[in-house]
Amino acid sequence: MSKETPCIAVCMIDPGTKLCFGCGRTLPEIARWHRMEGAERLAVMARLPARMAEAGMAPMAAAQTSG
Repeated sequence: MSKETPCIAVCMIDPGTKLCFGCGRTLPEIARWHRMEGAERLAVMARLPARMAEAGMAPMAAAQTSG
């Protein structure tokens, strides 16, 4: 995937948090992603680690590398 997206091709939405298990984005964010300005995309990406942590979700990429 491009550096301009947090997508790791694990596209499943958690029913409780409404966040993608793979990247932490919401469905509306995913749908609008390619229409967002670069600065808005960067701002969303900067919030994703904290958002996932607050939801008790480990980023899939980190889970895959930690074994």
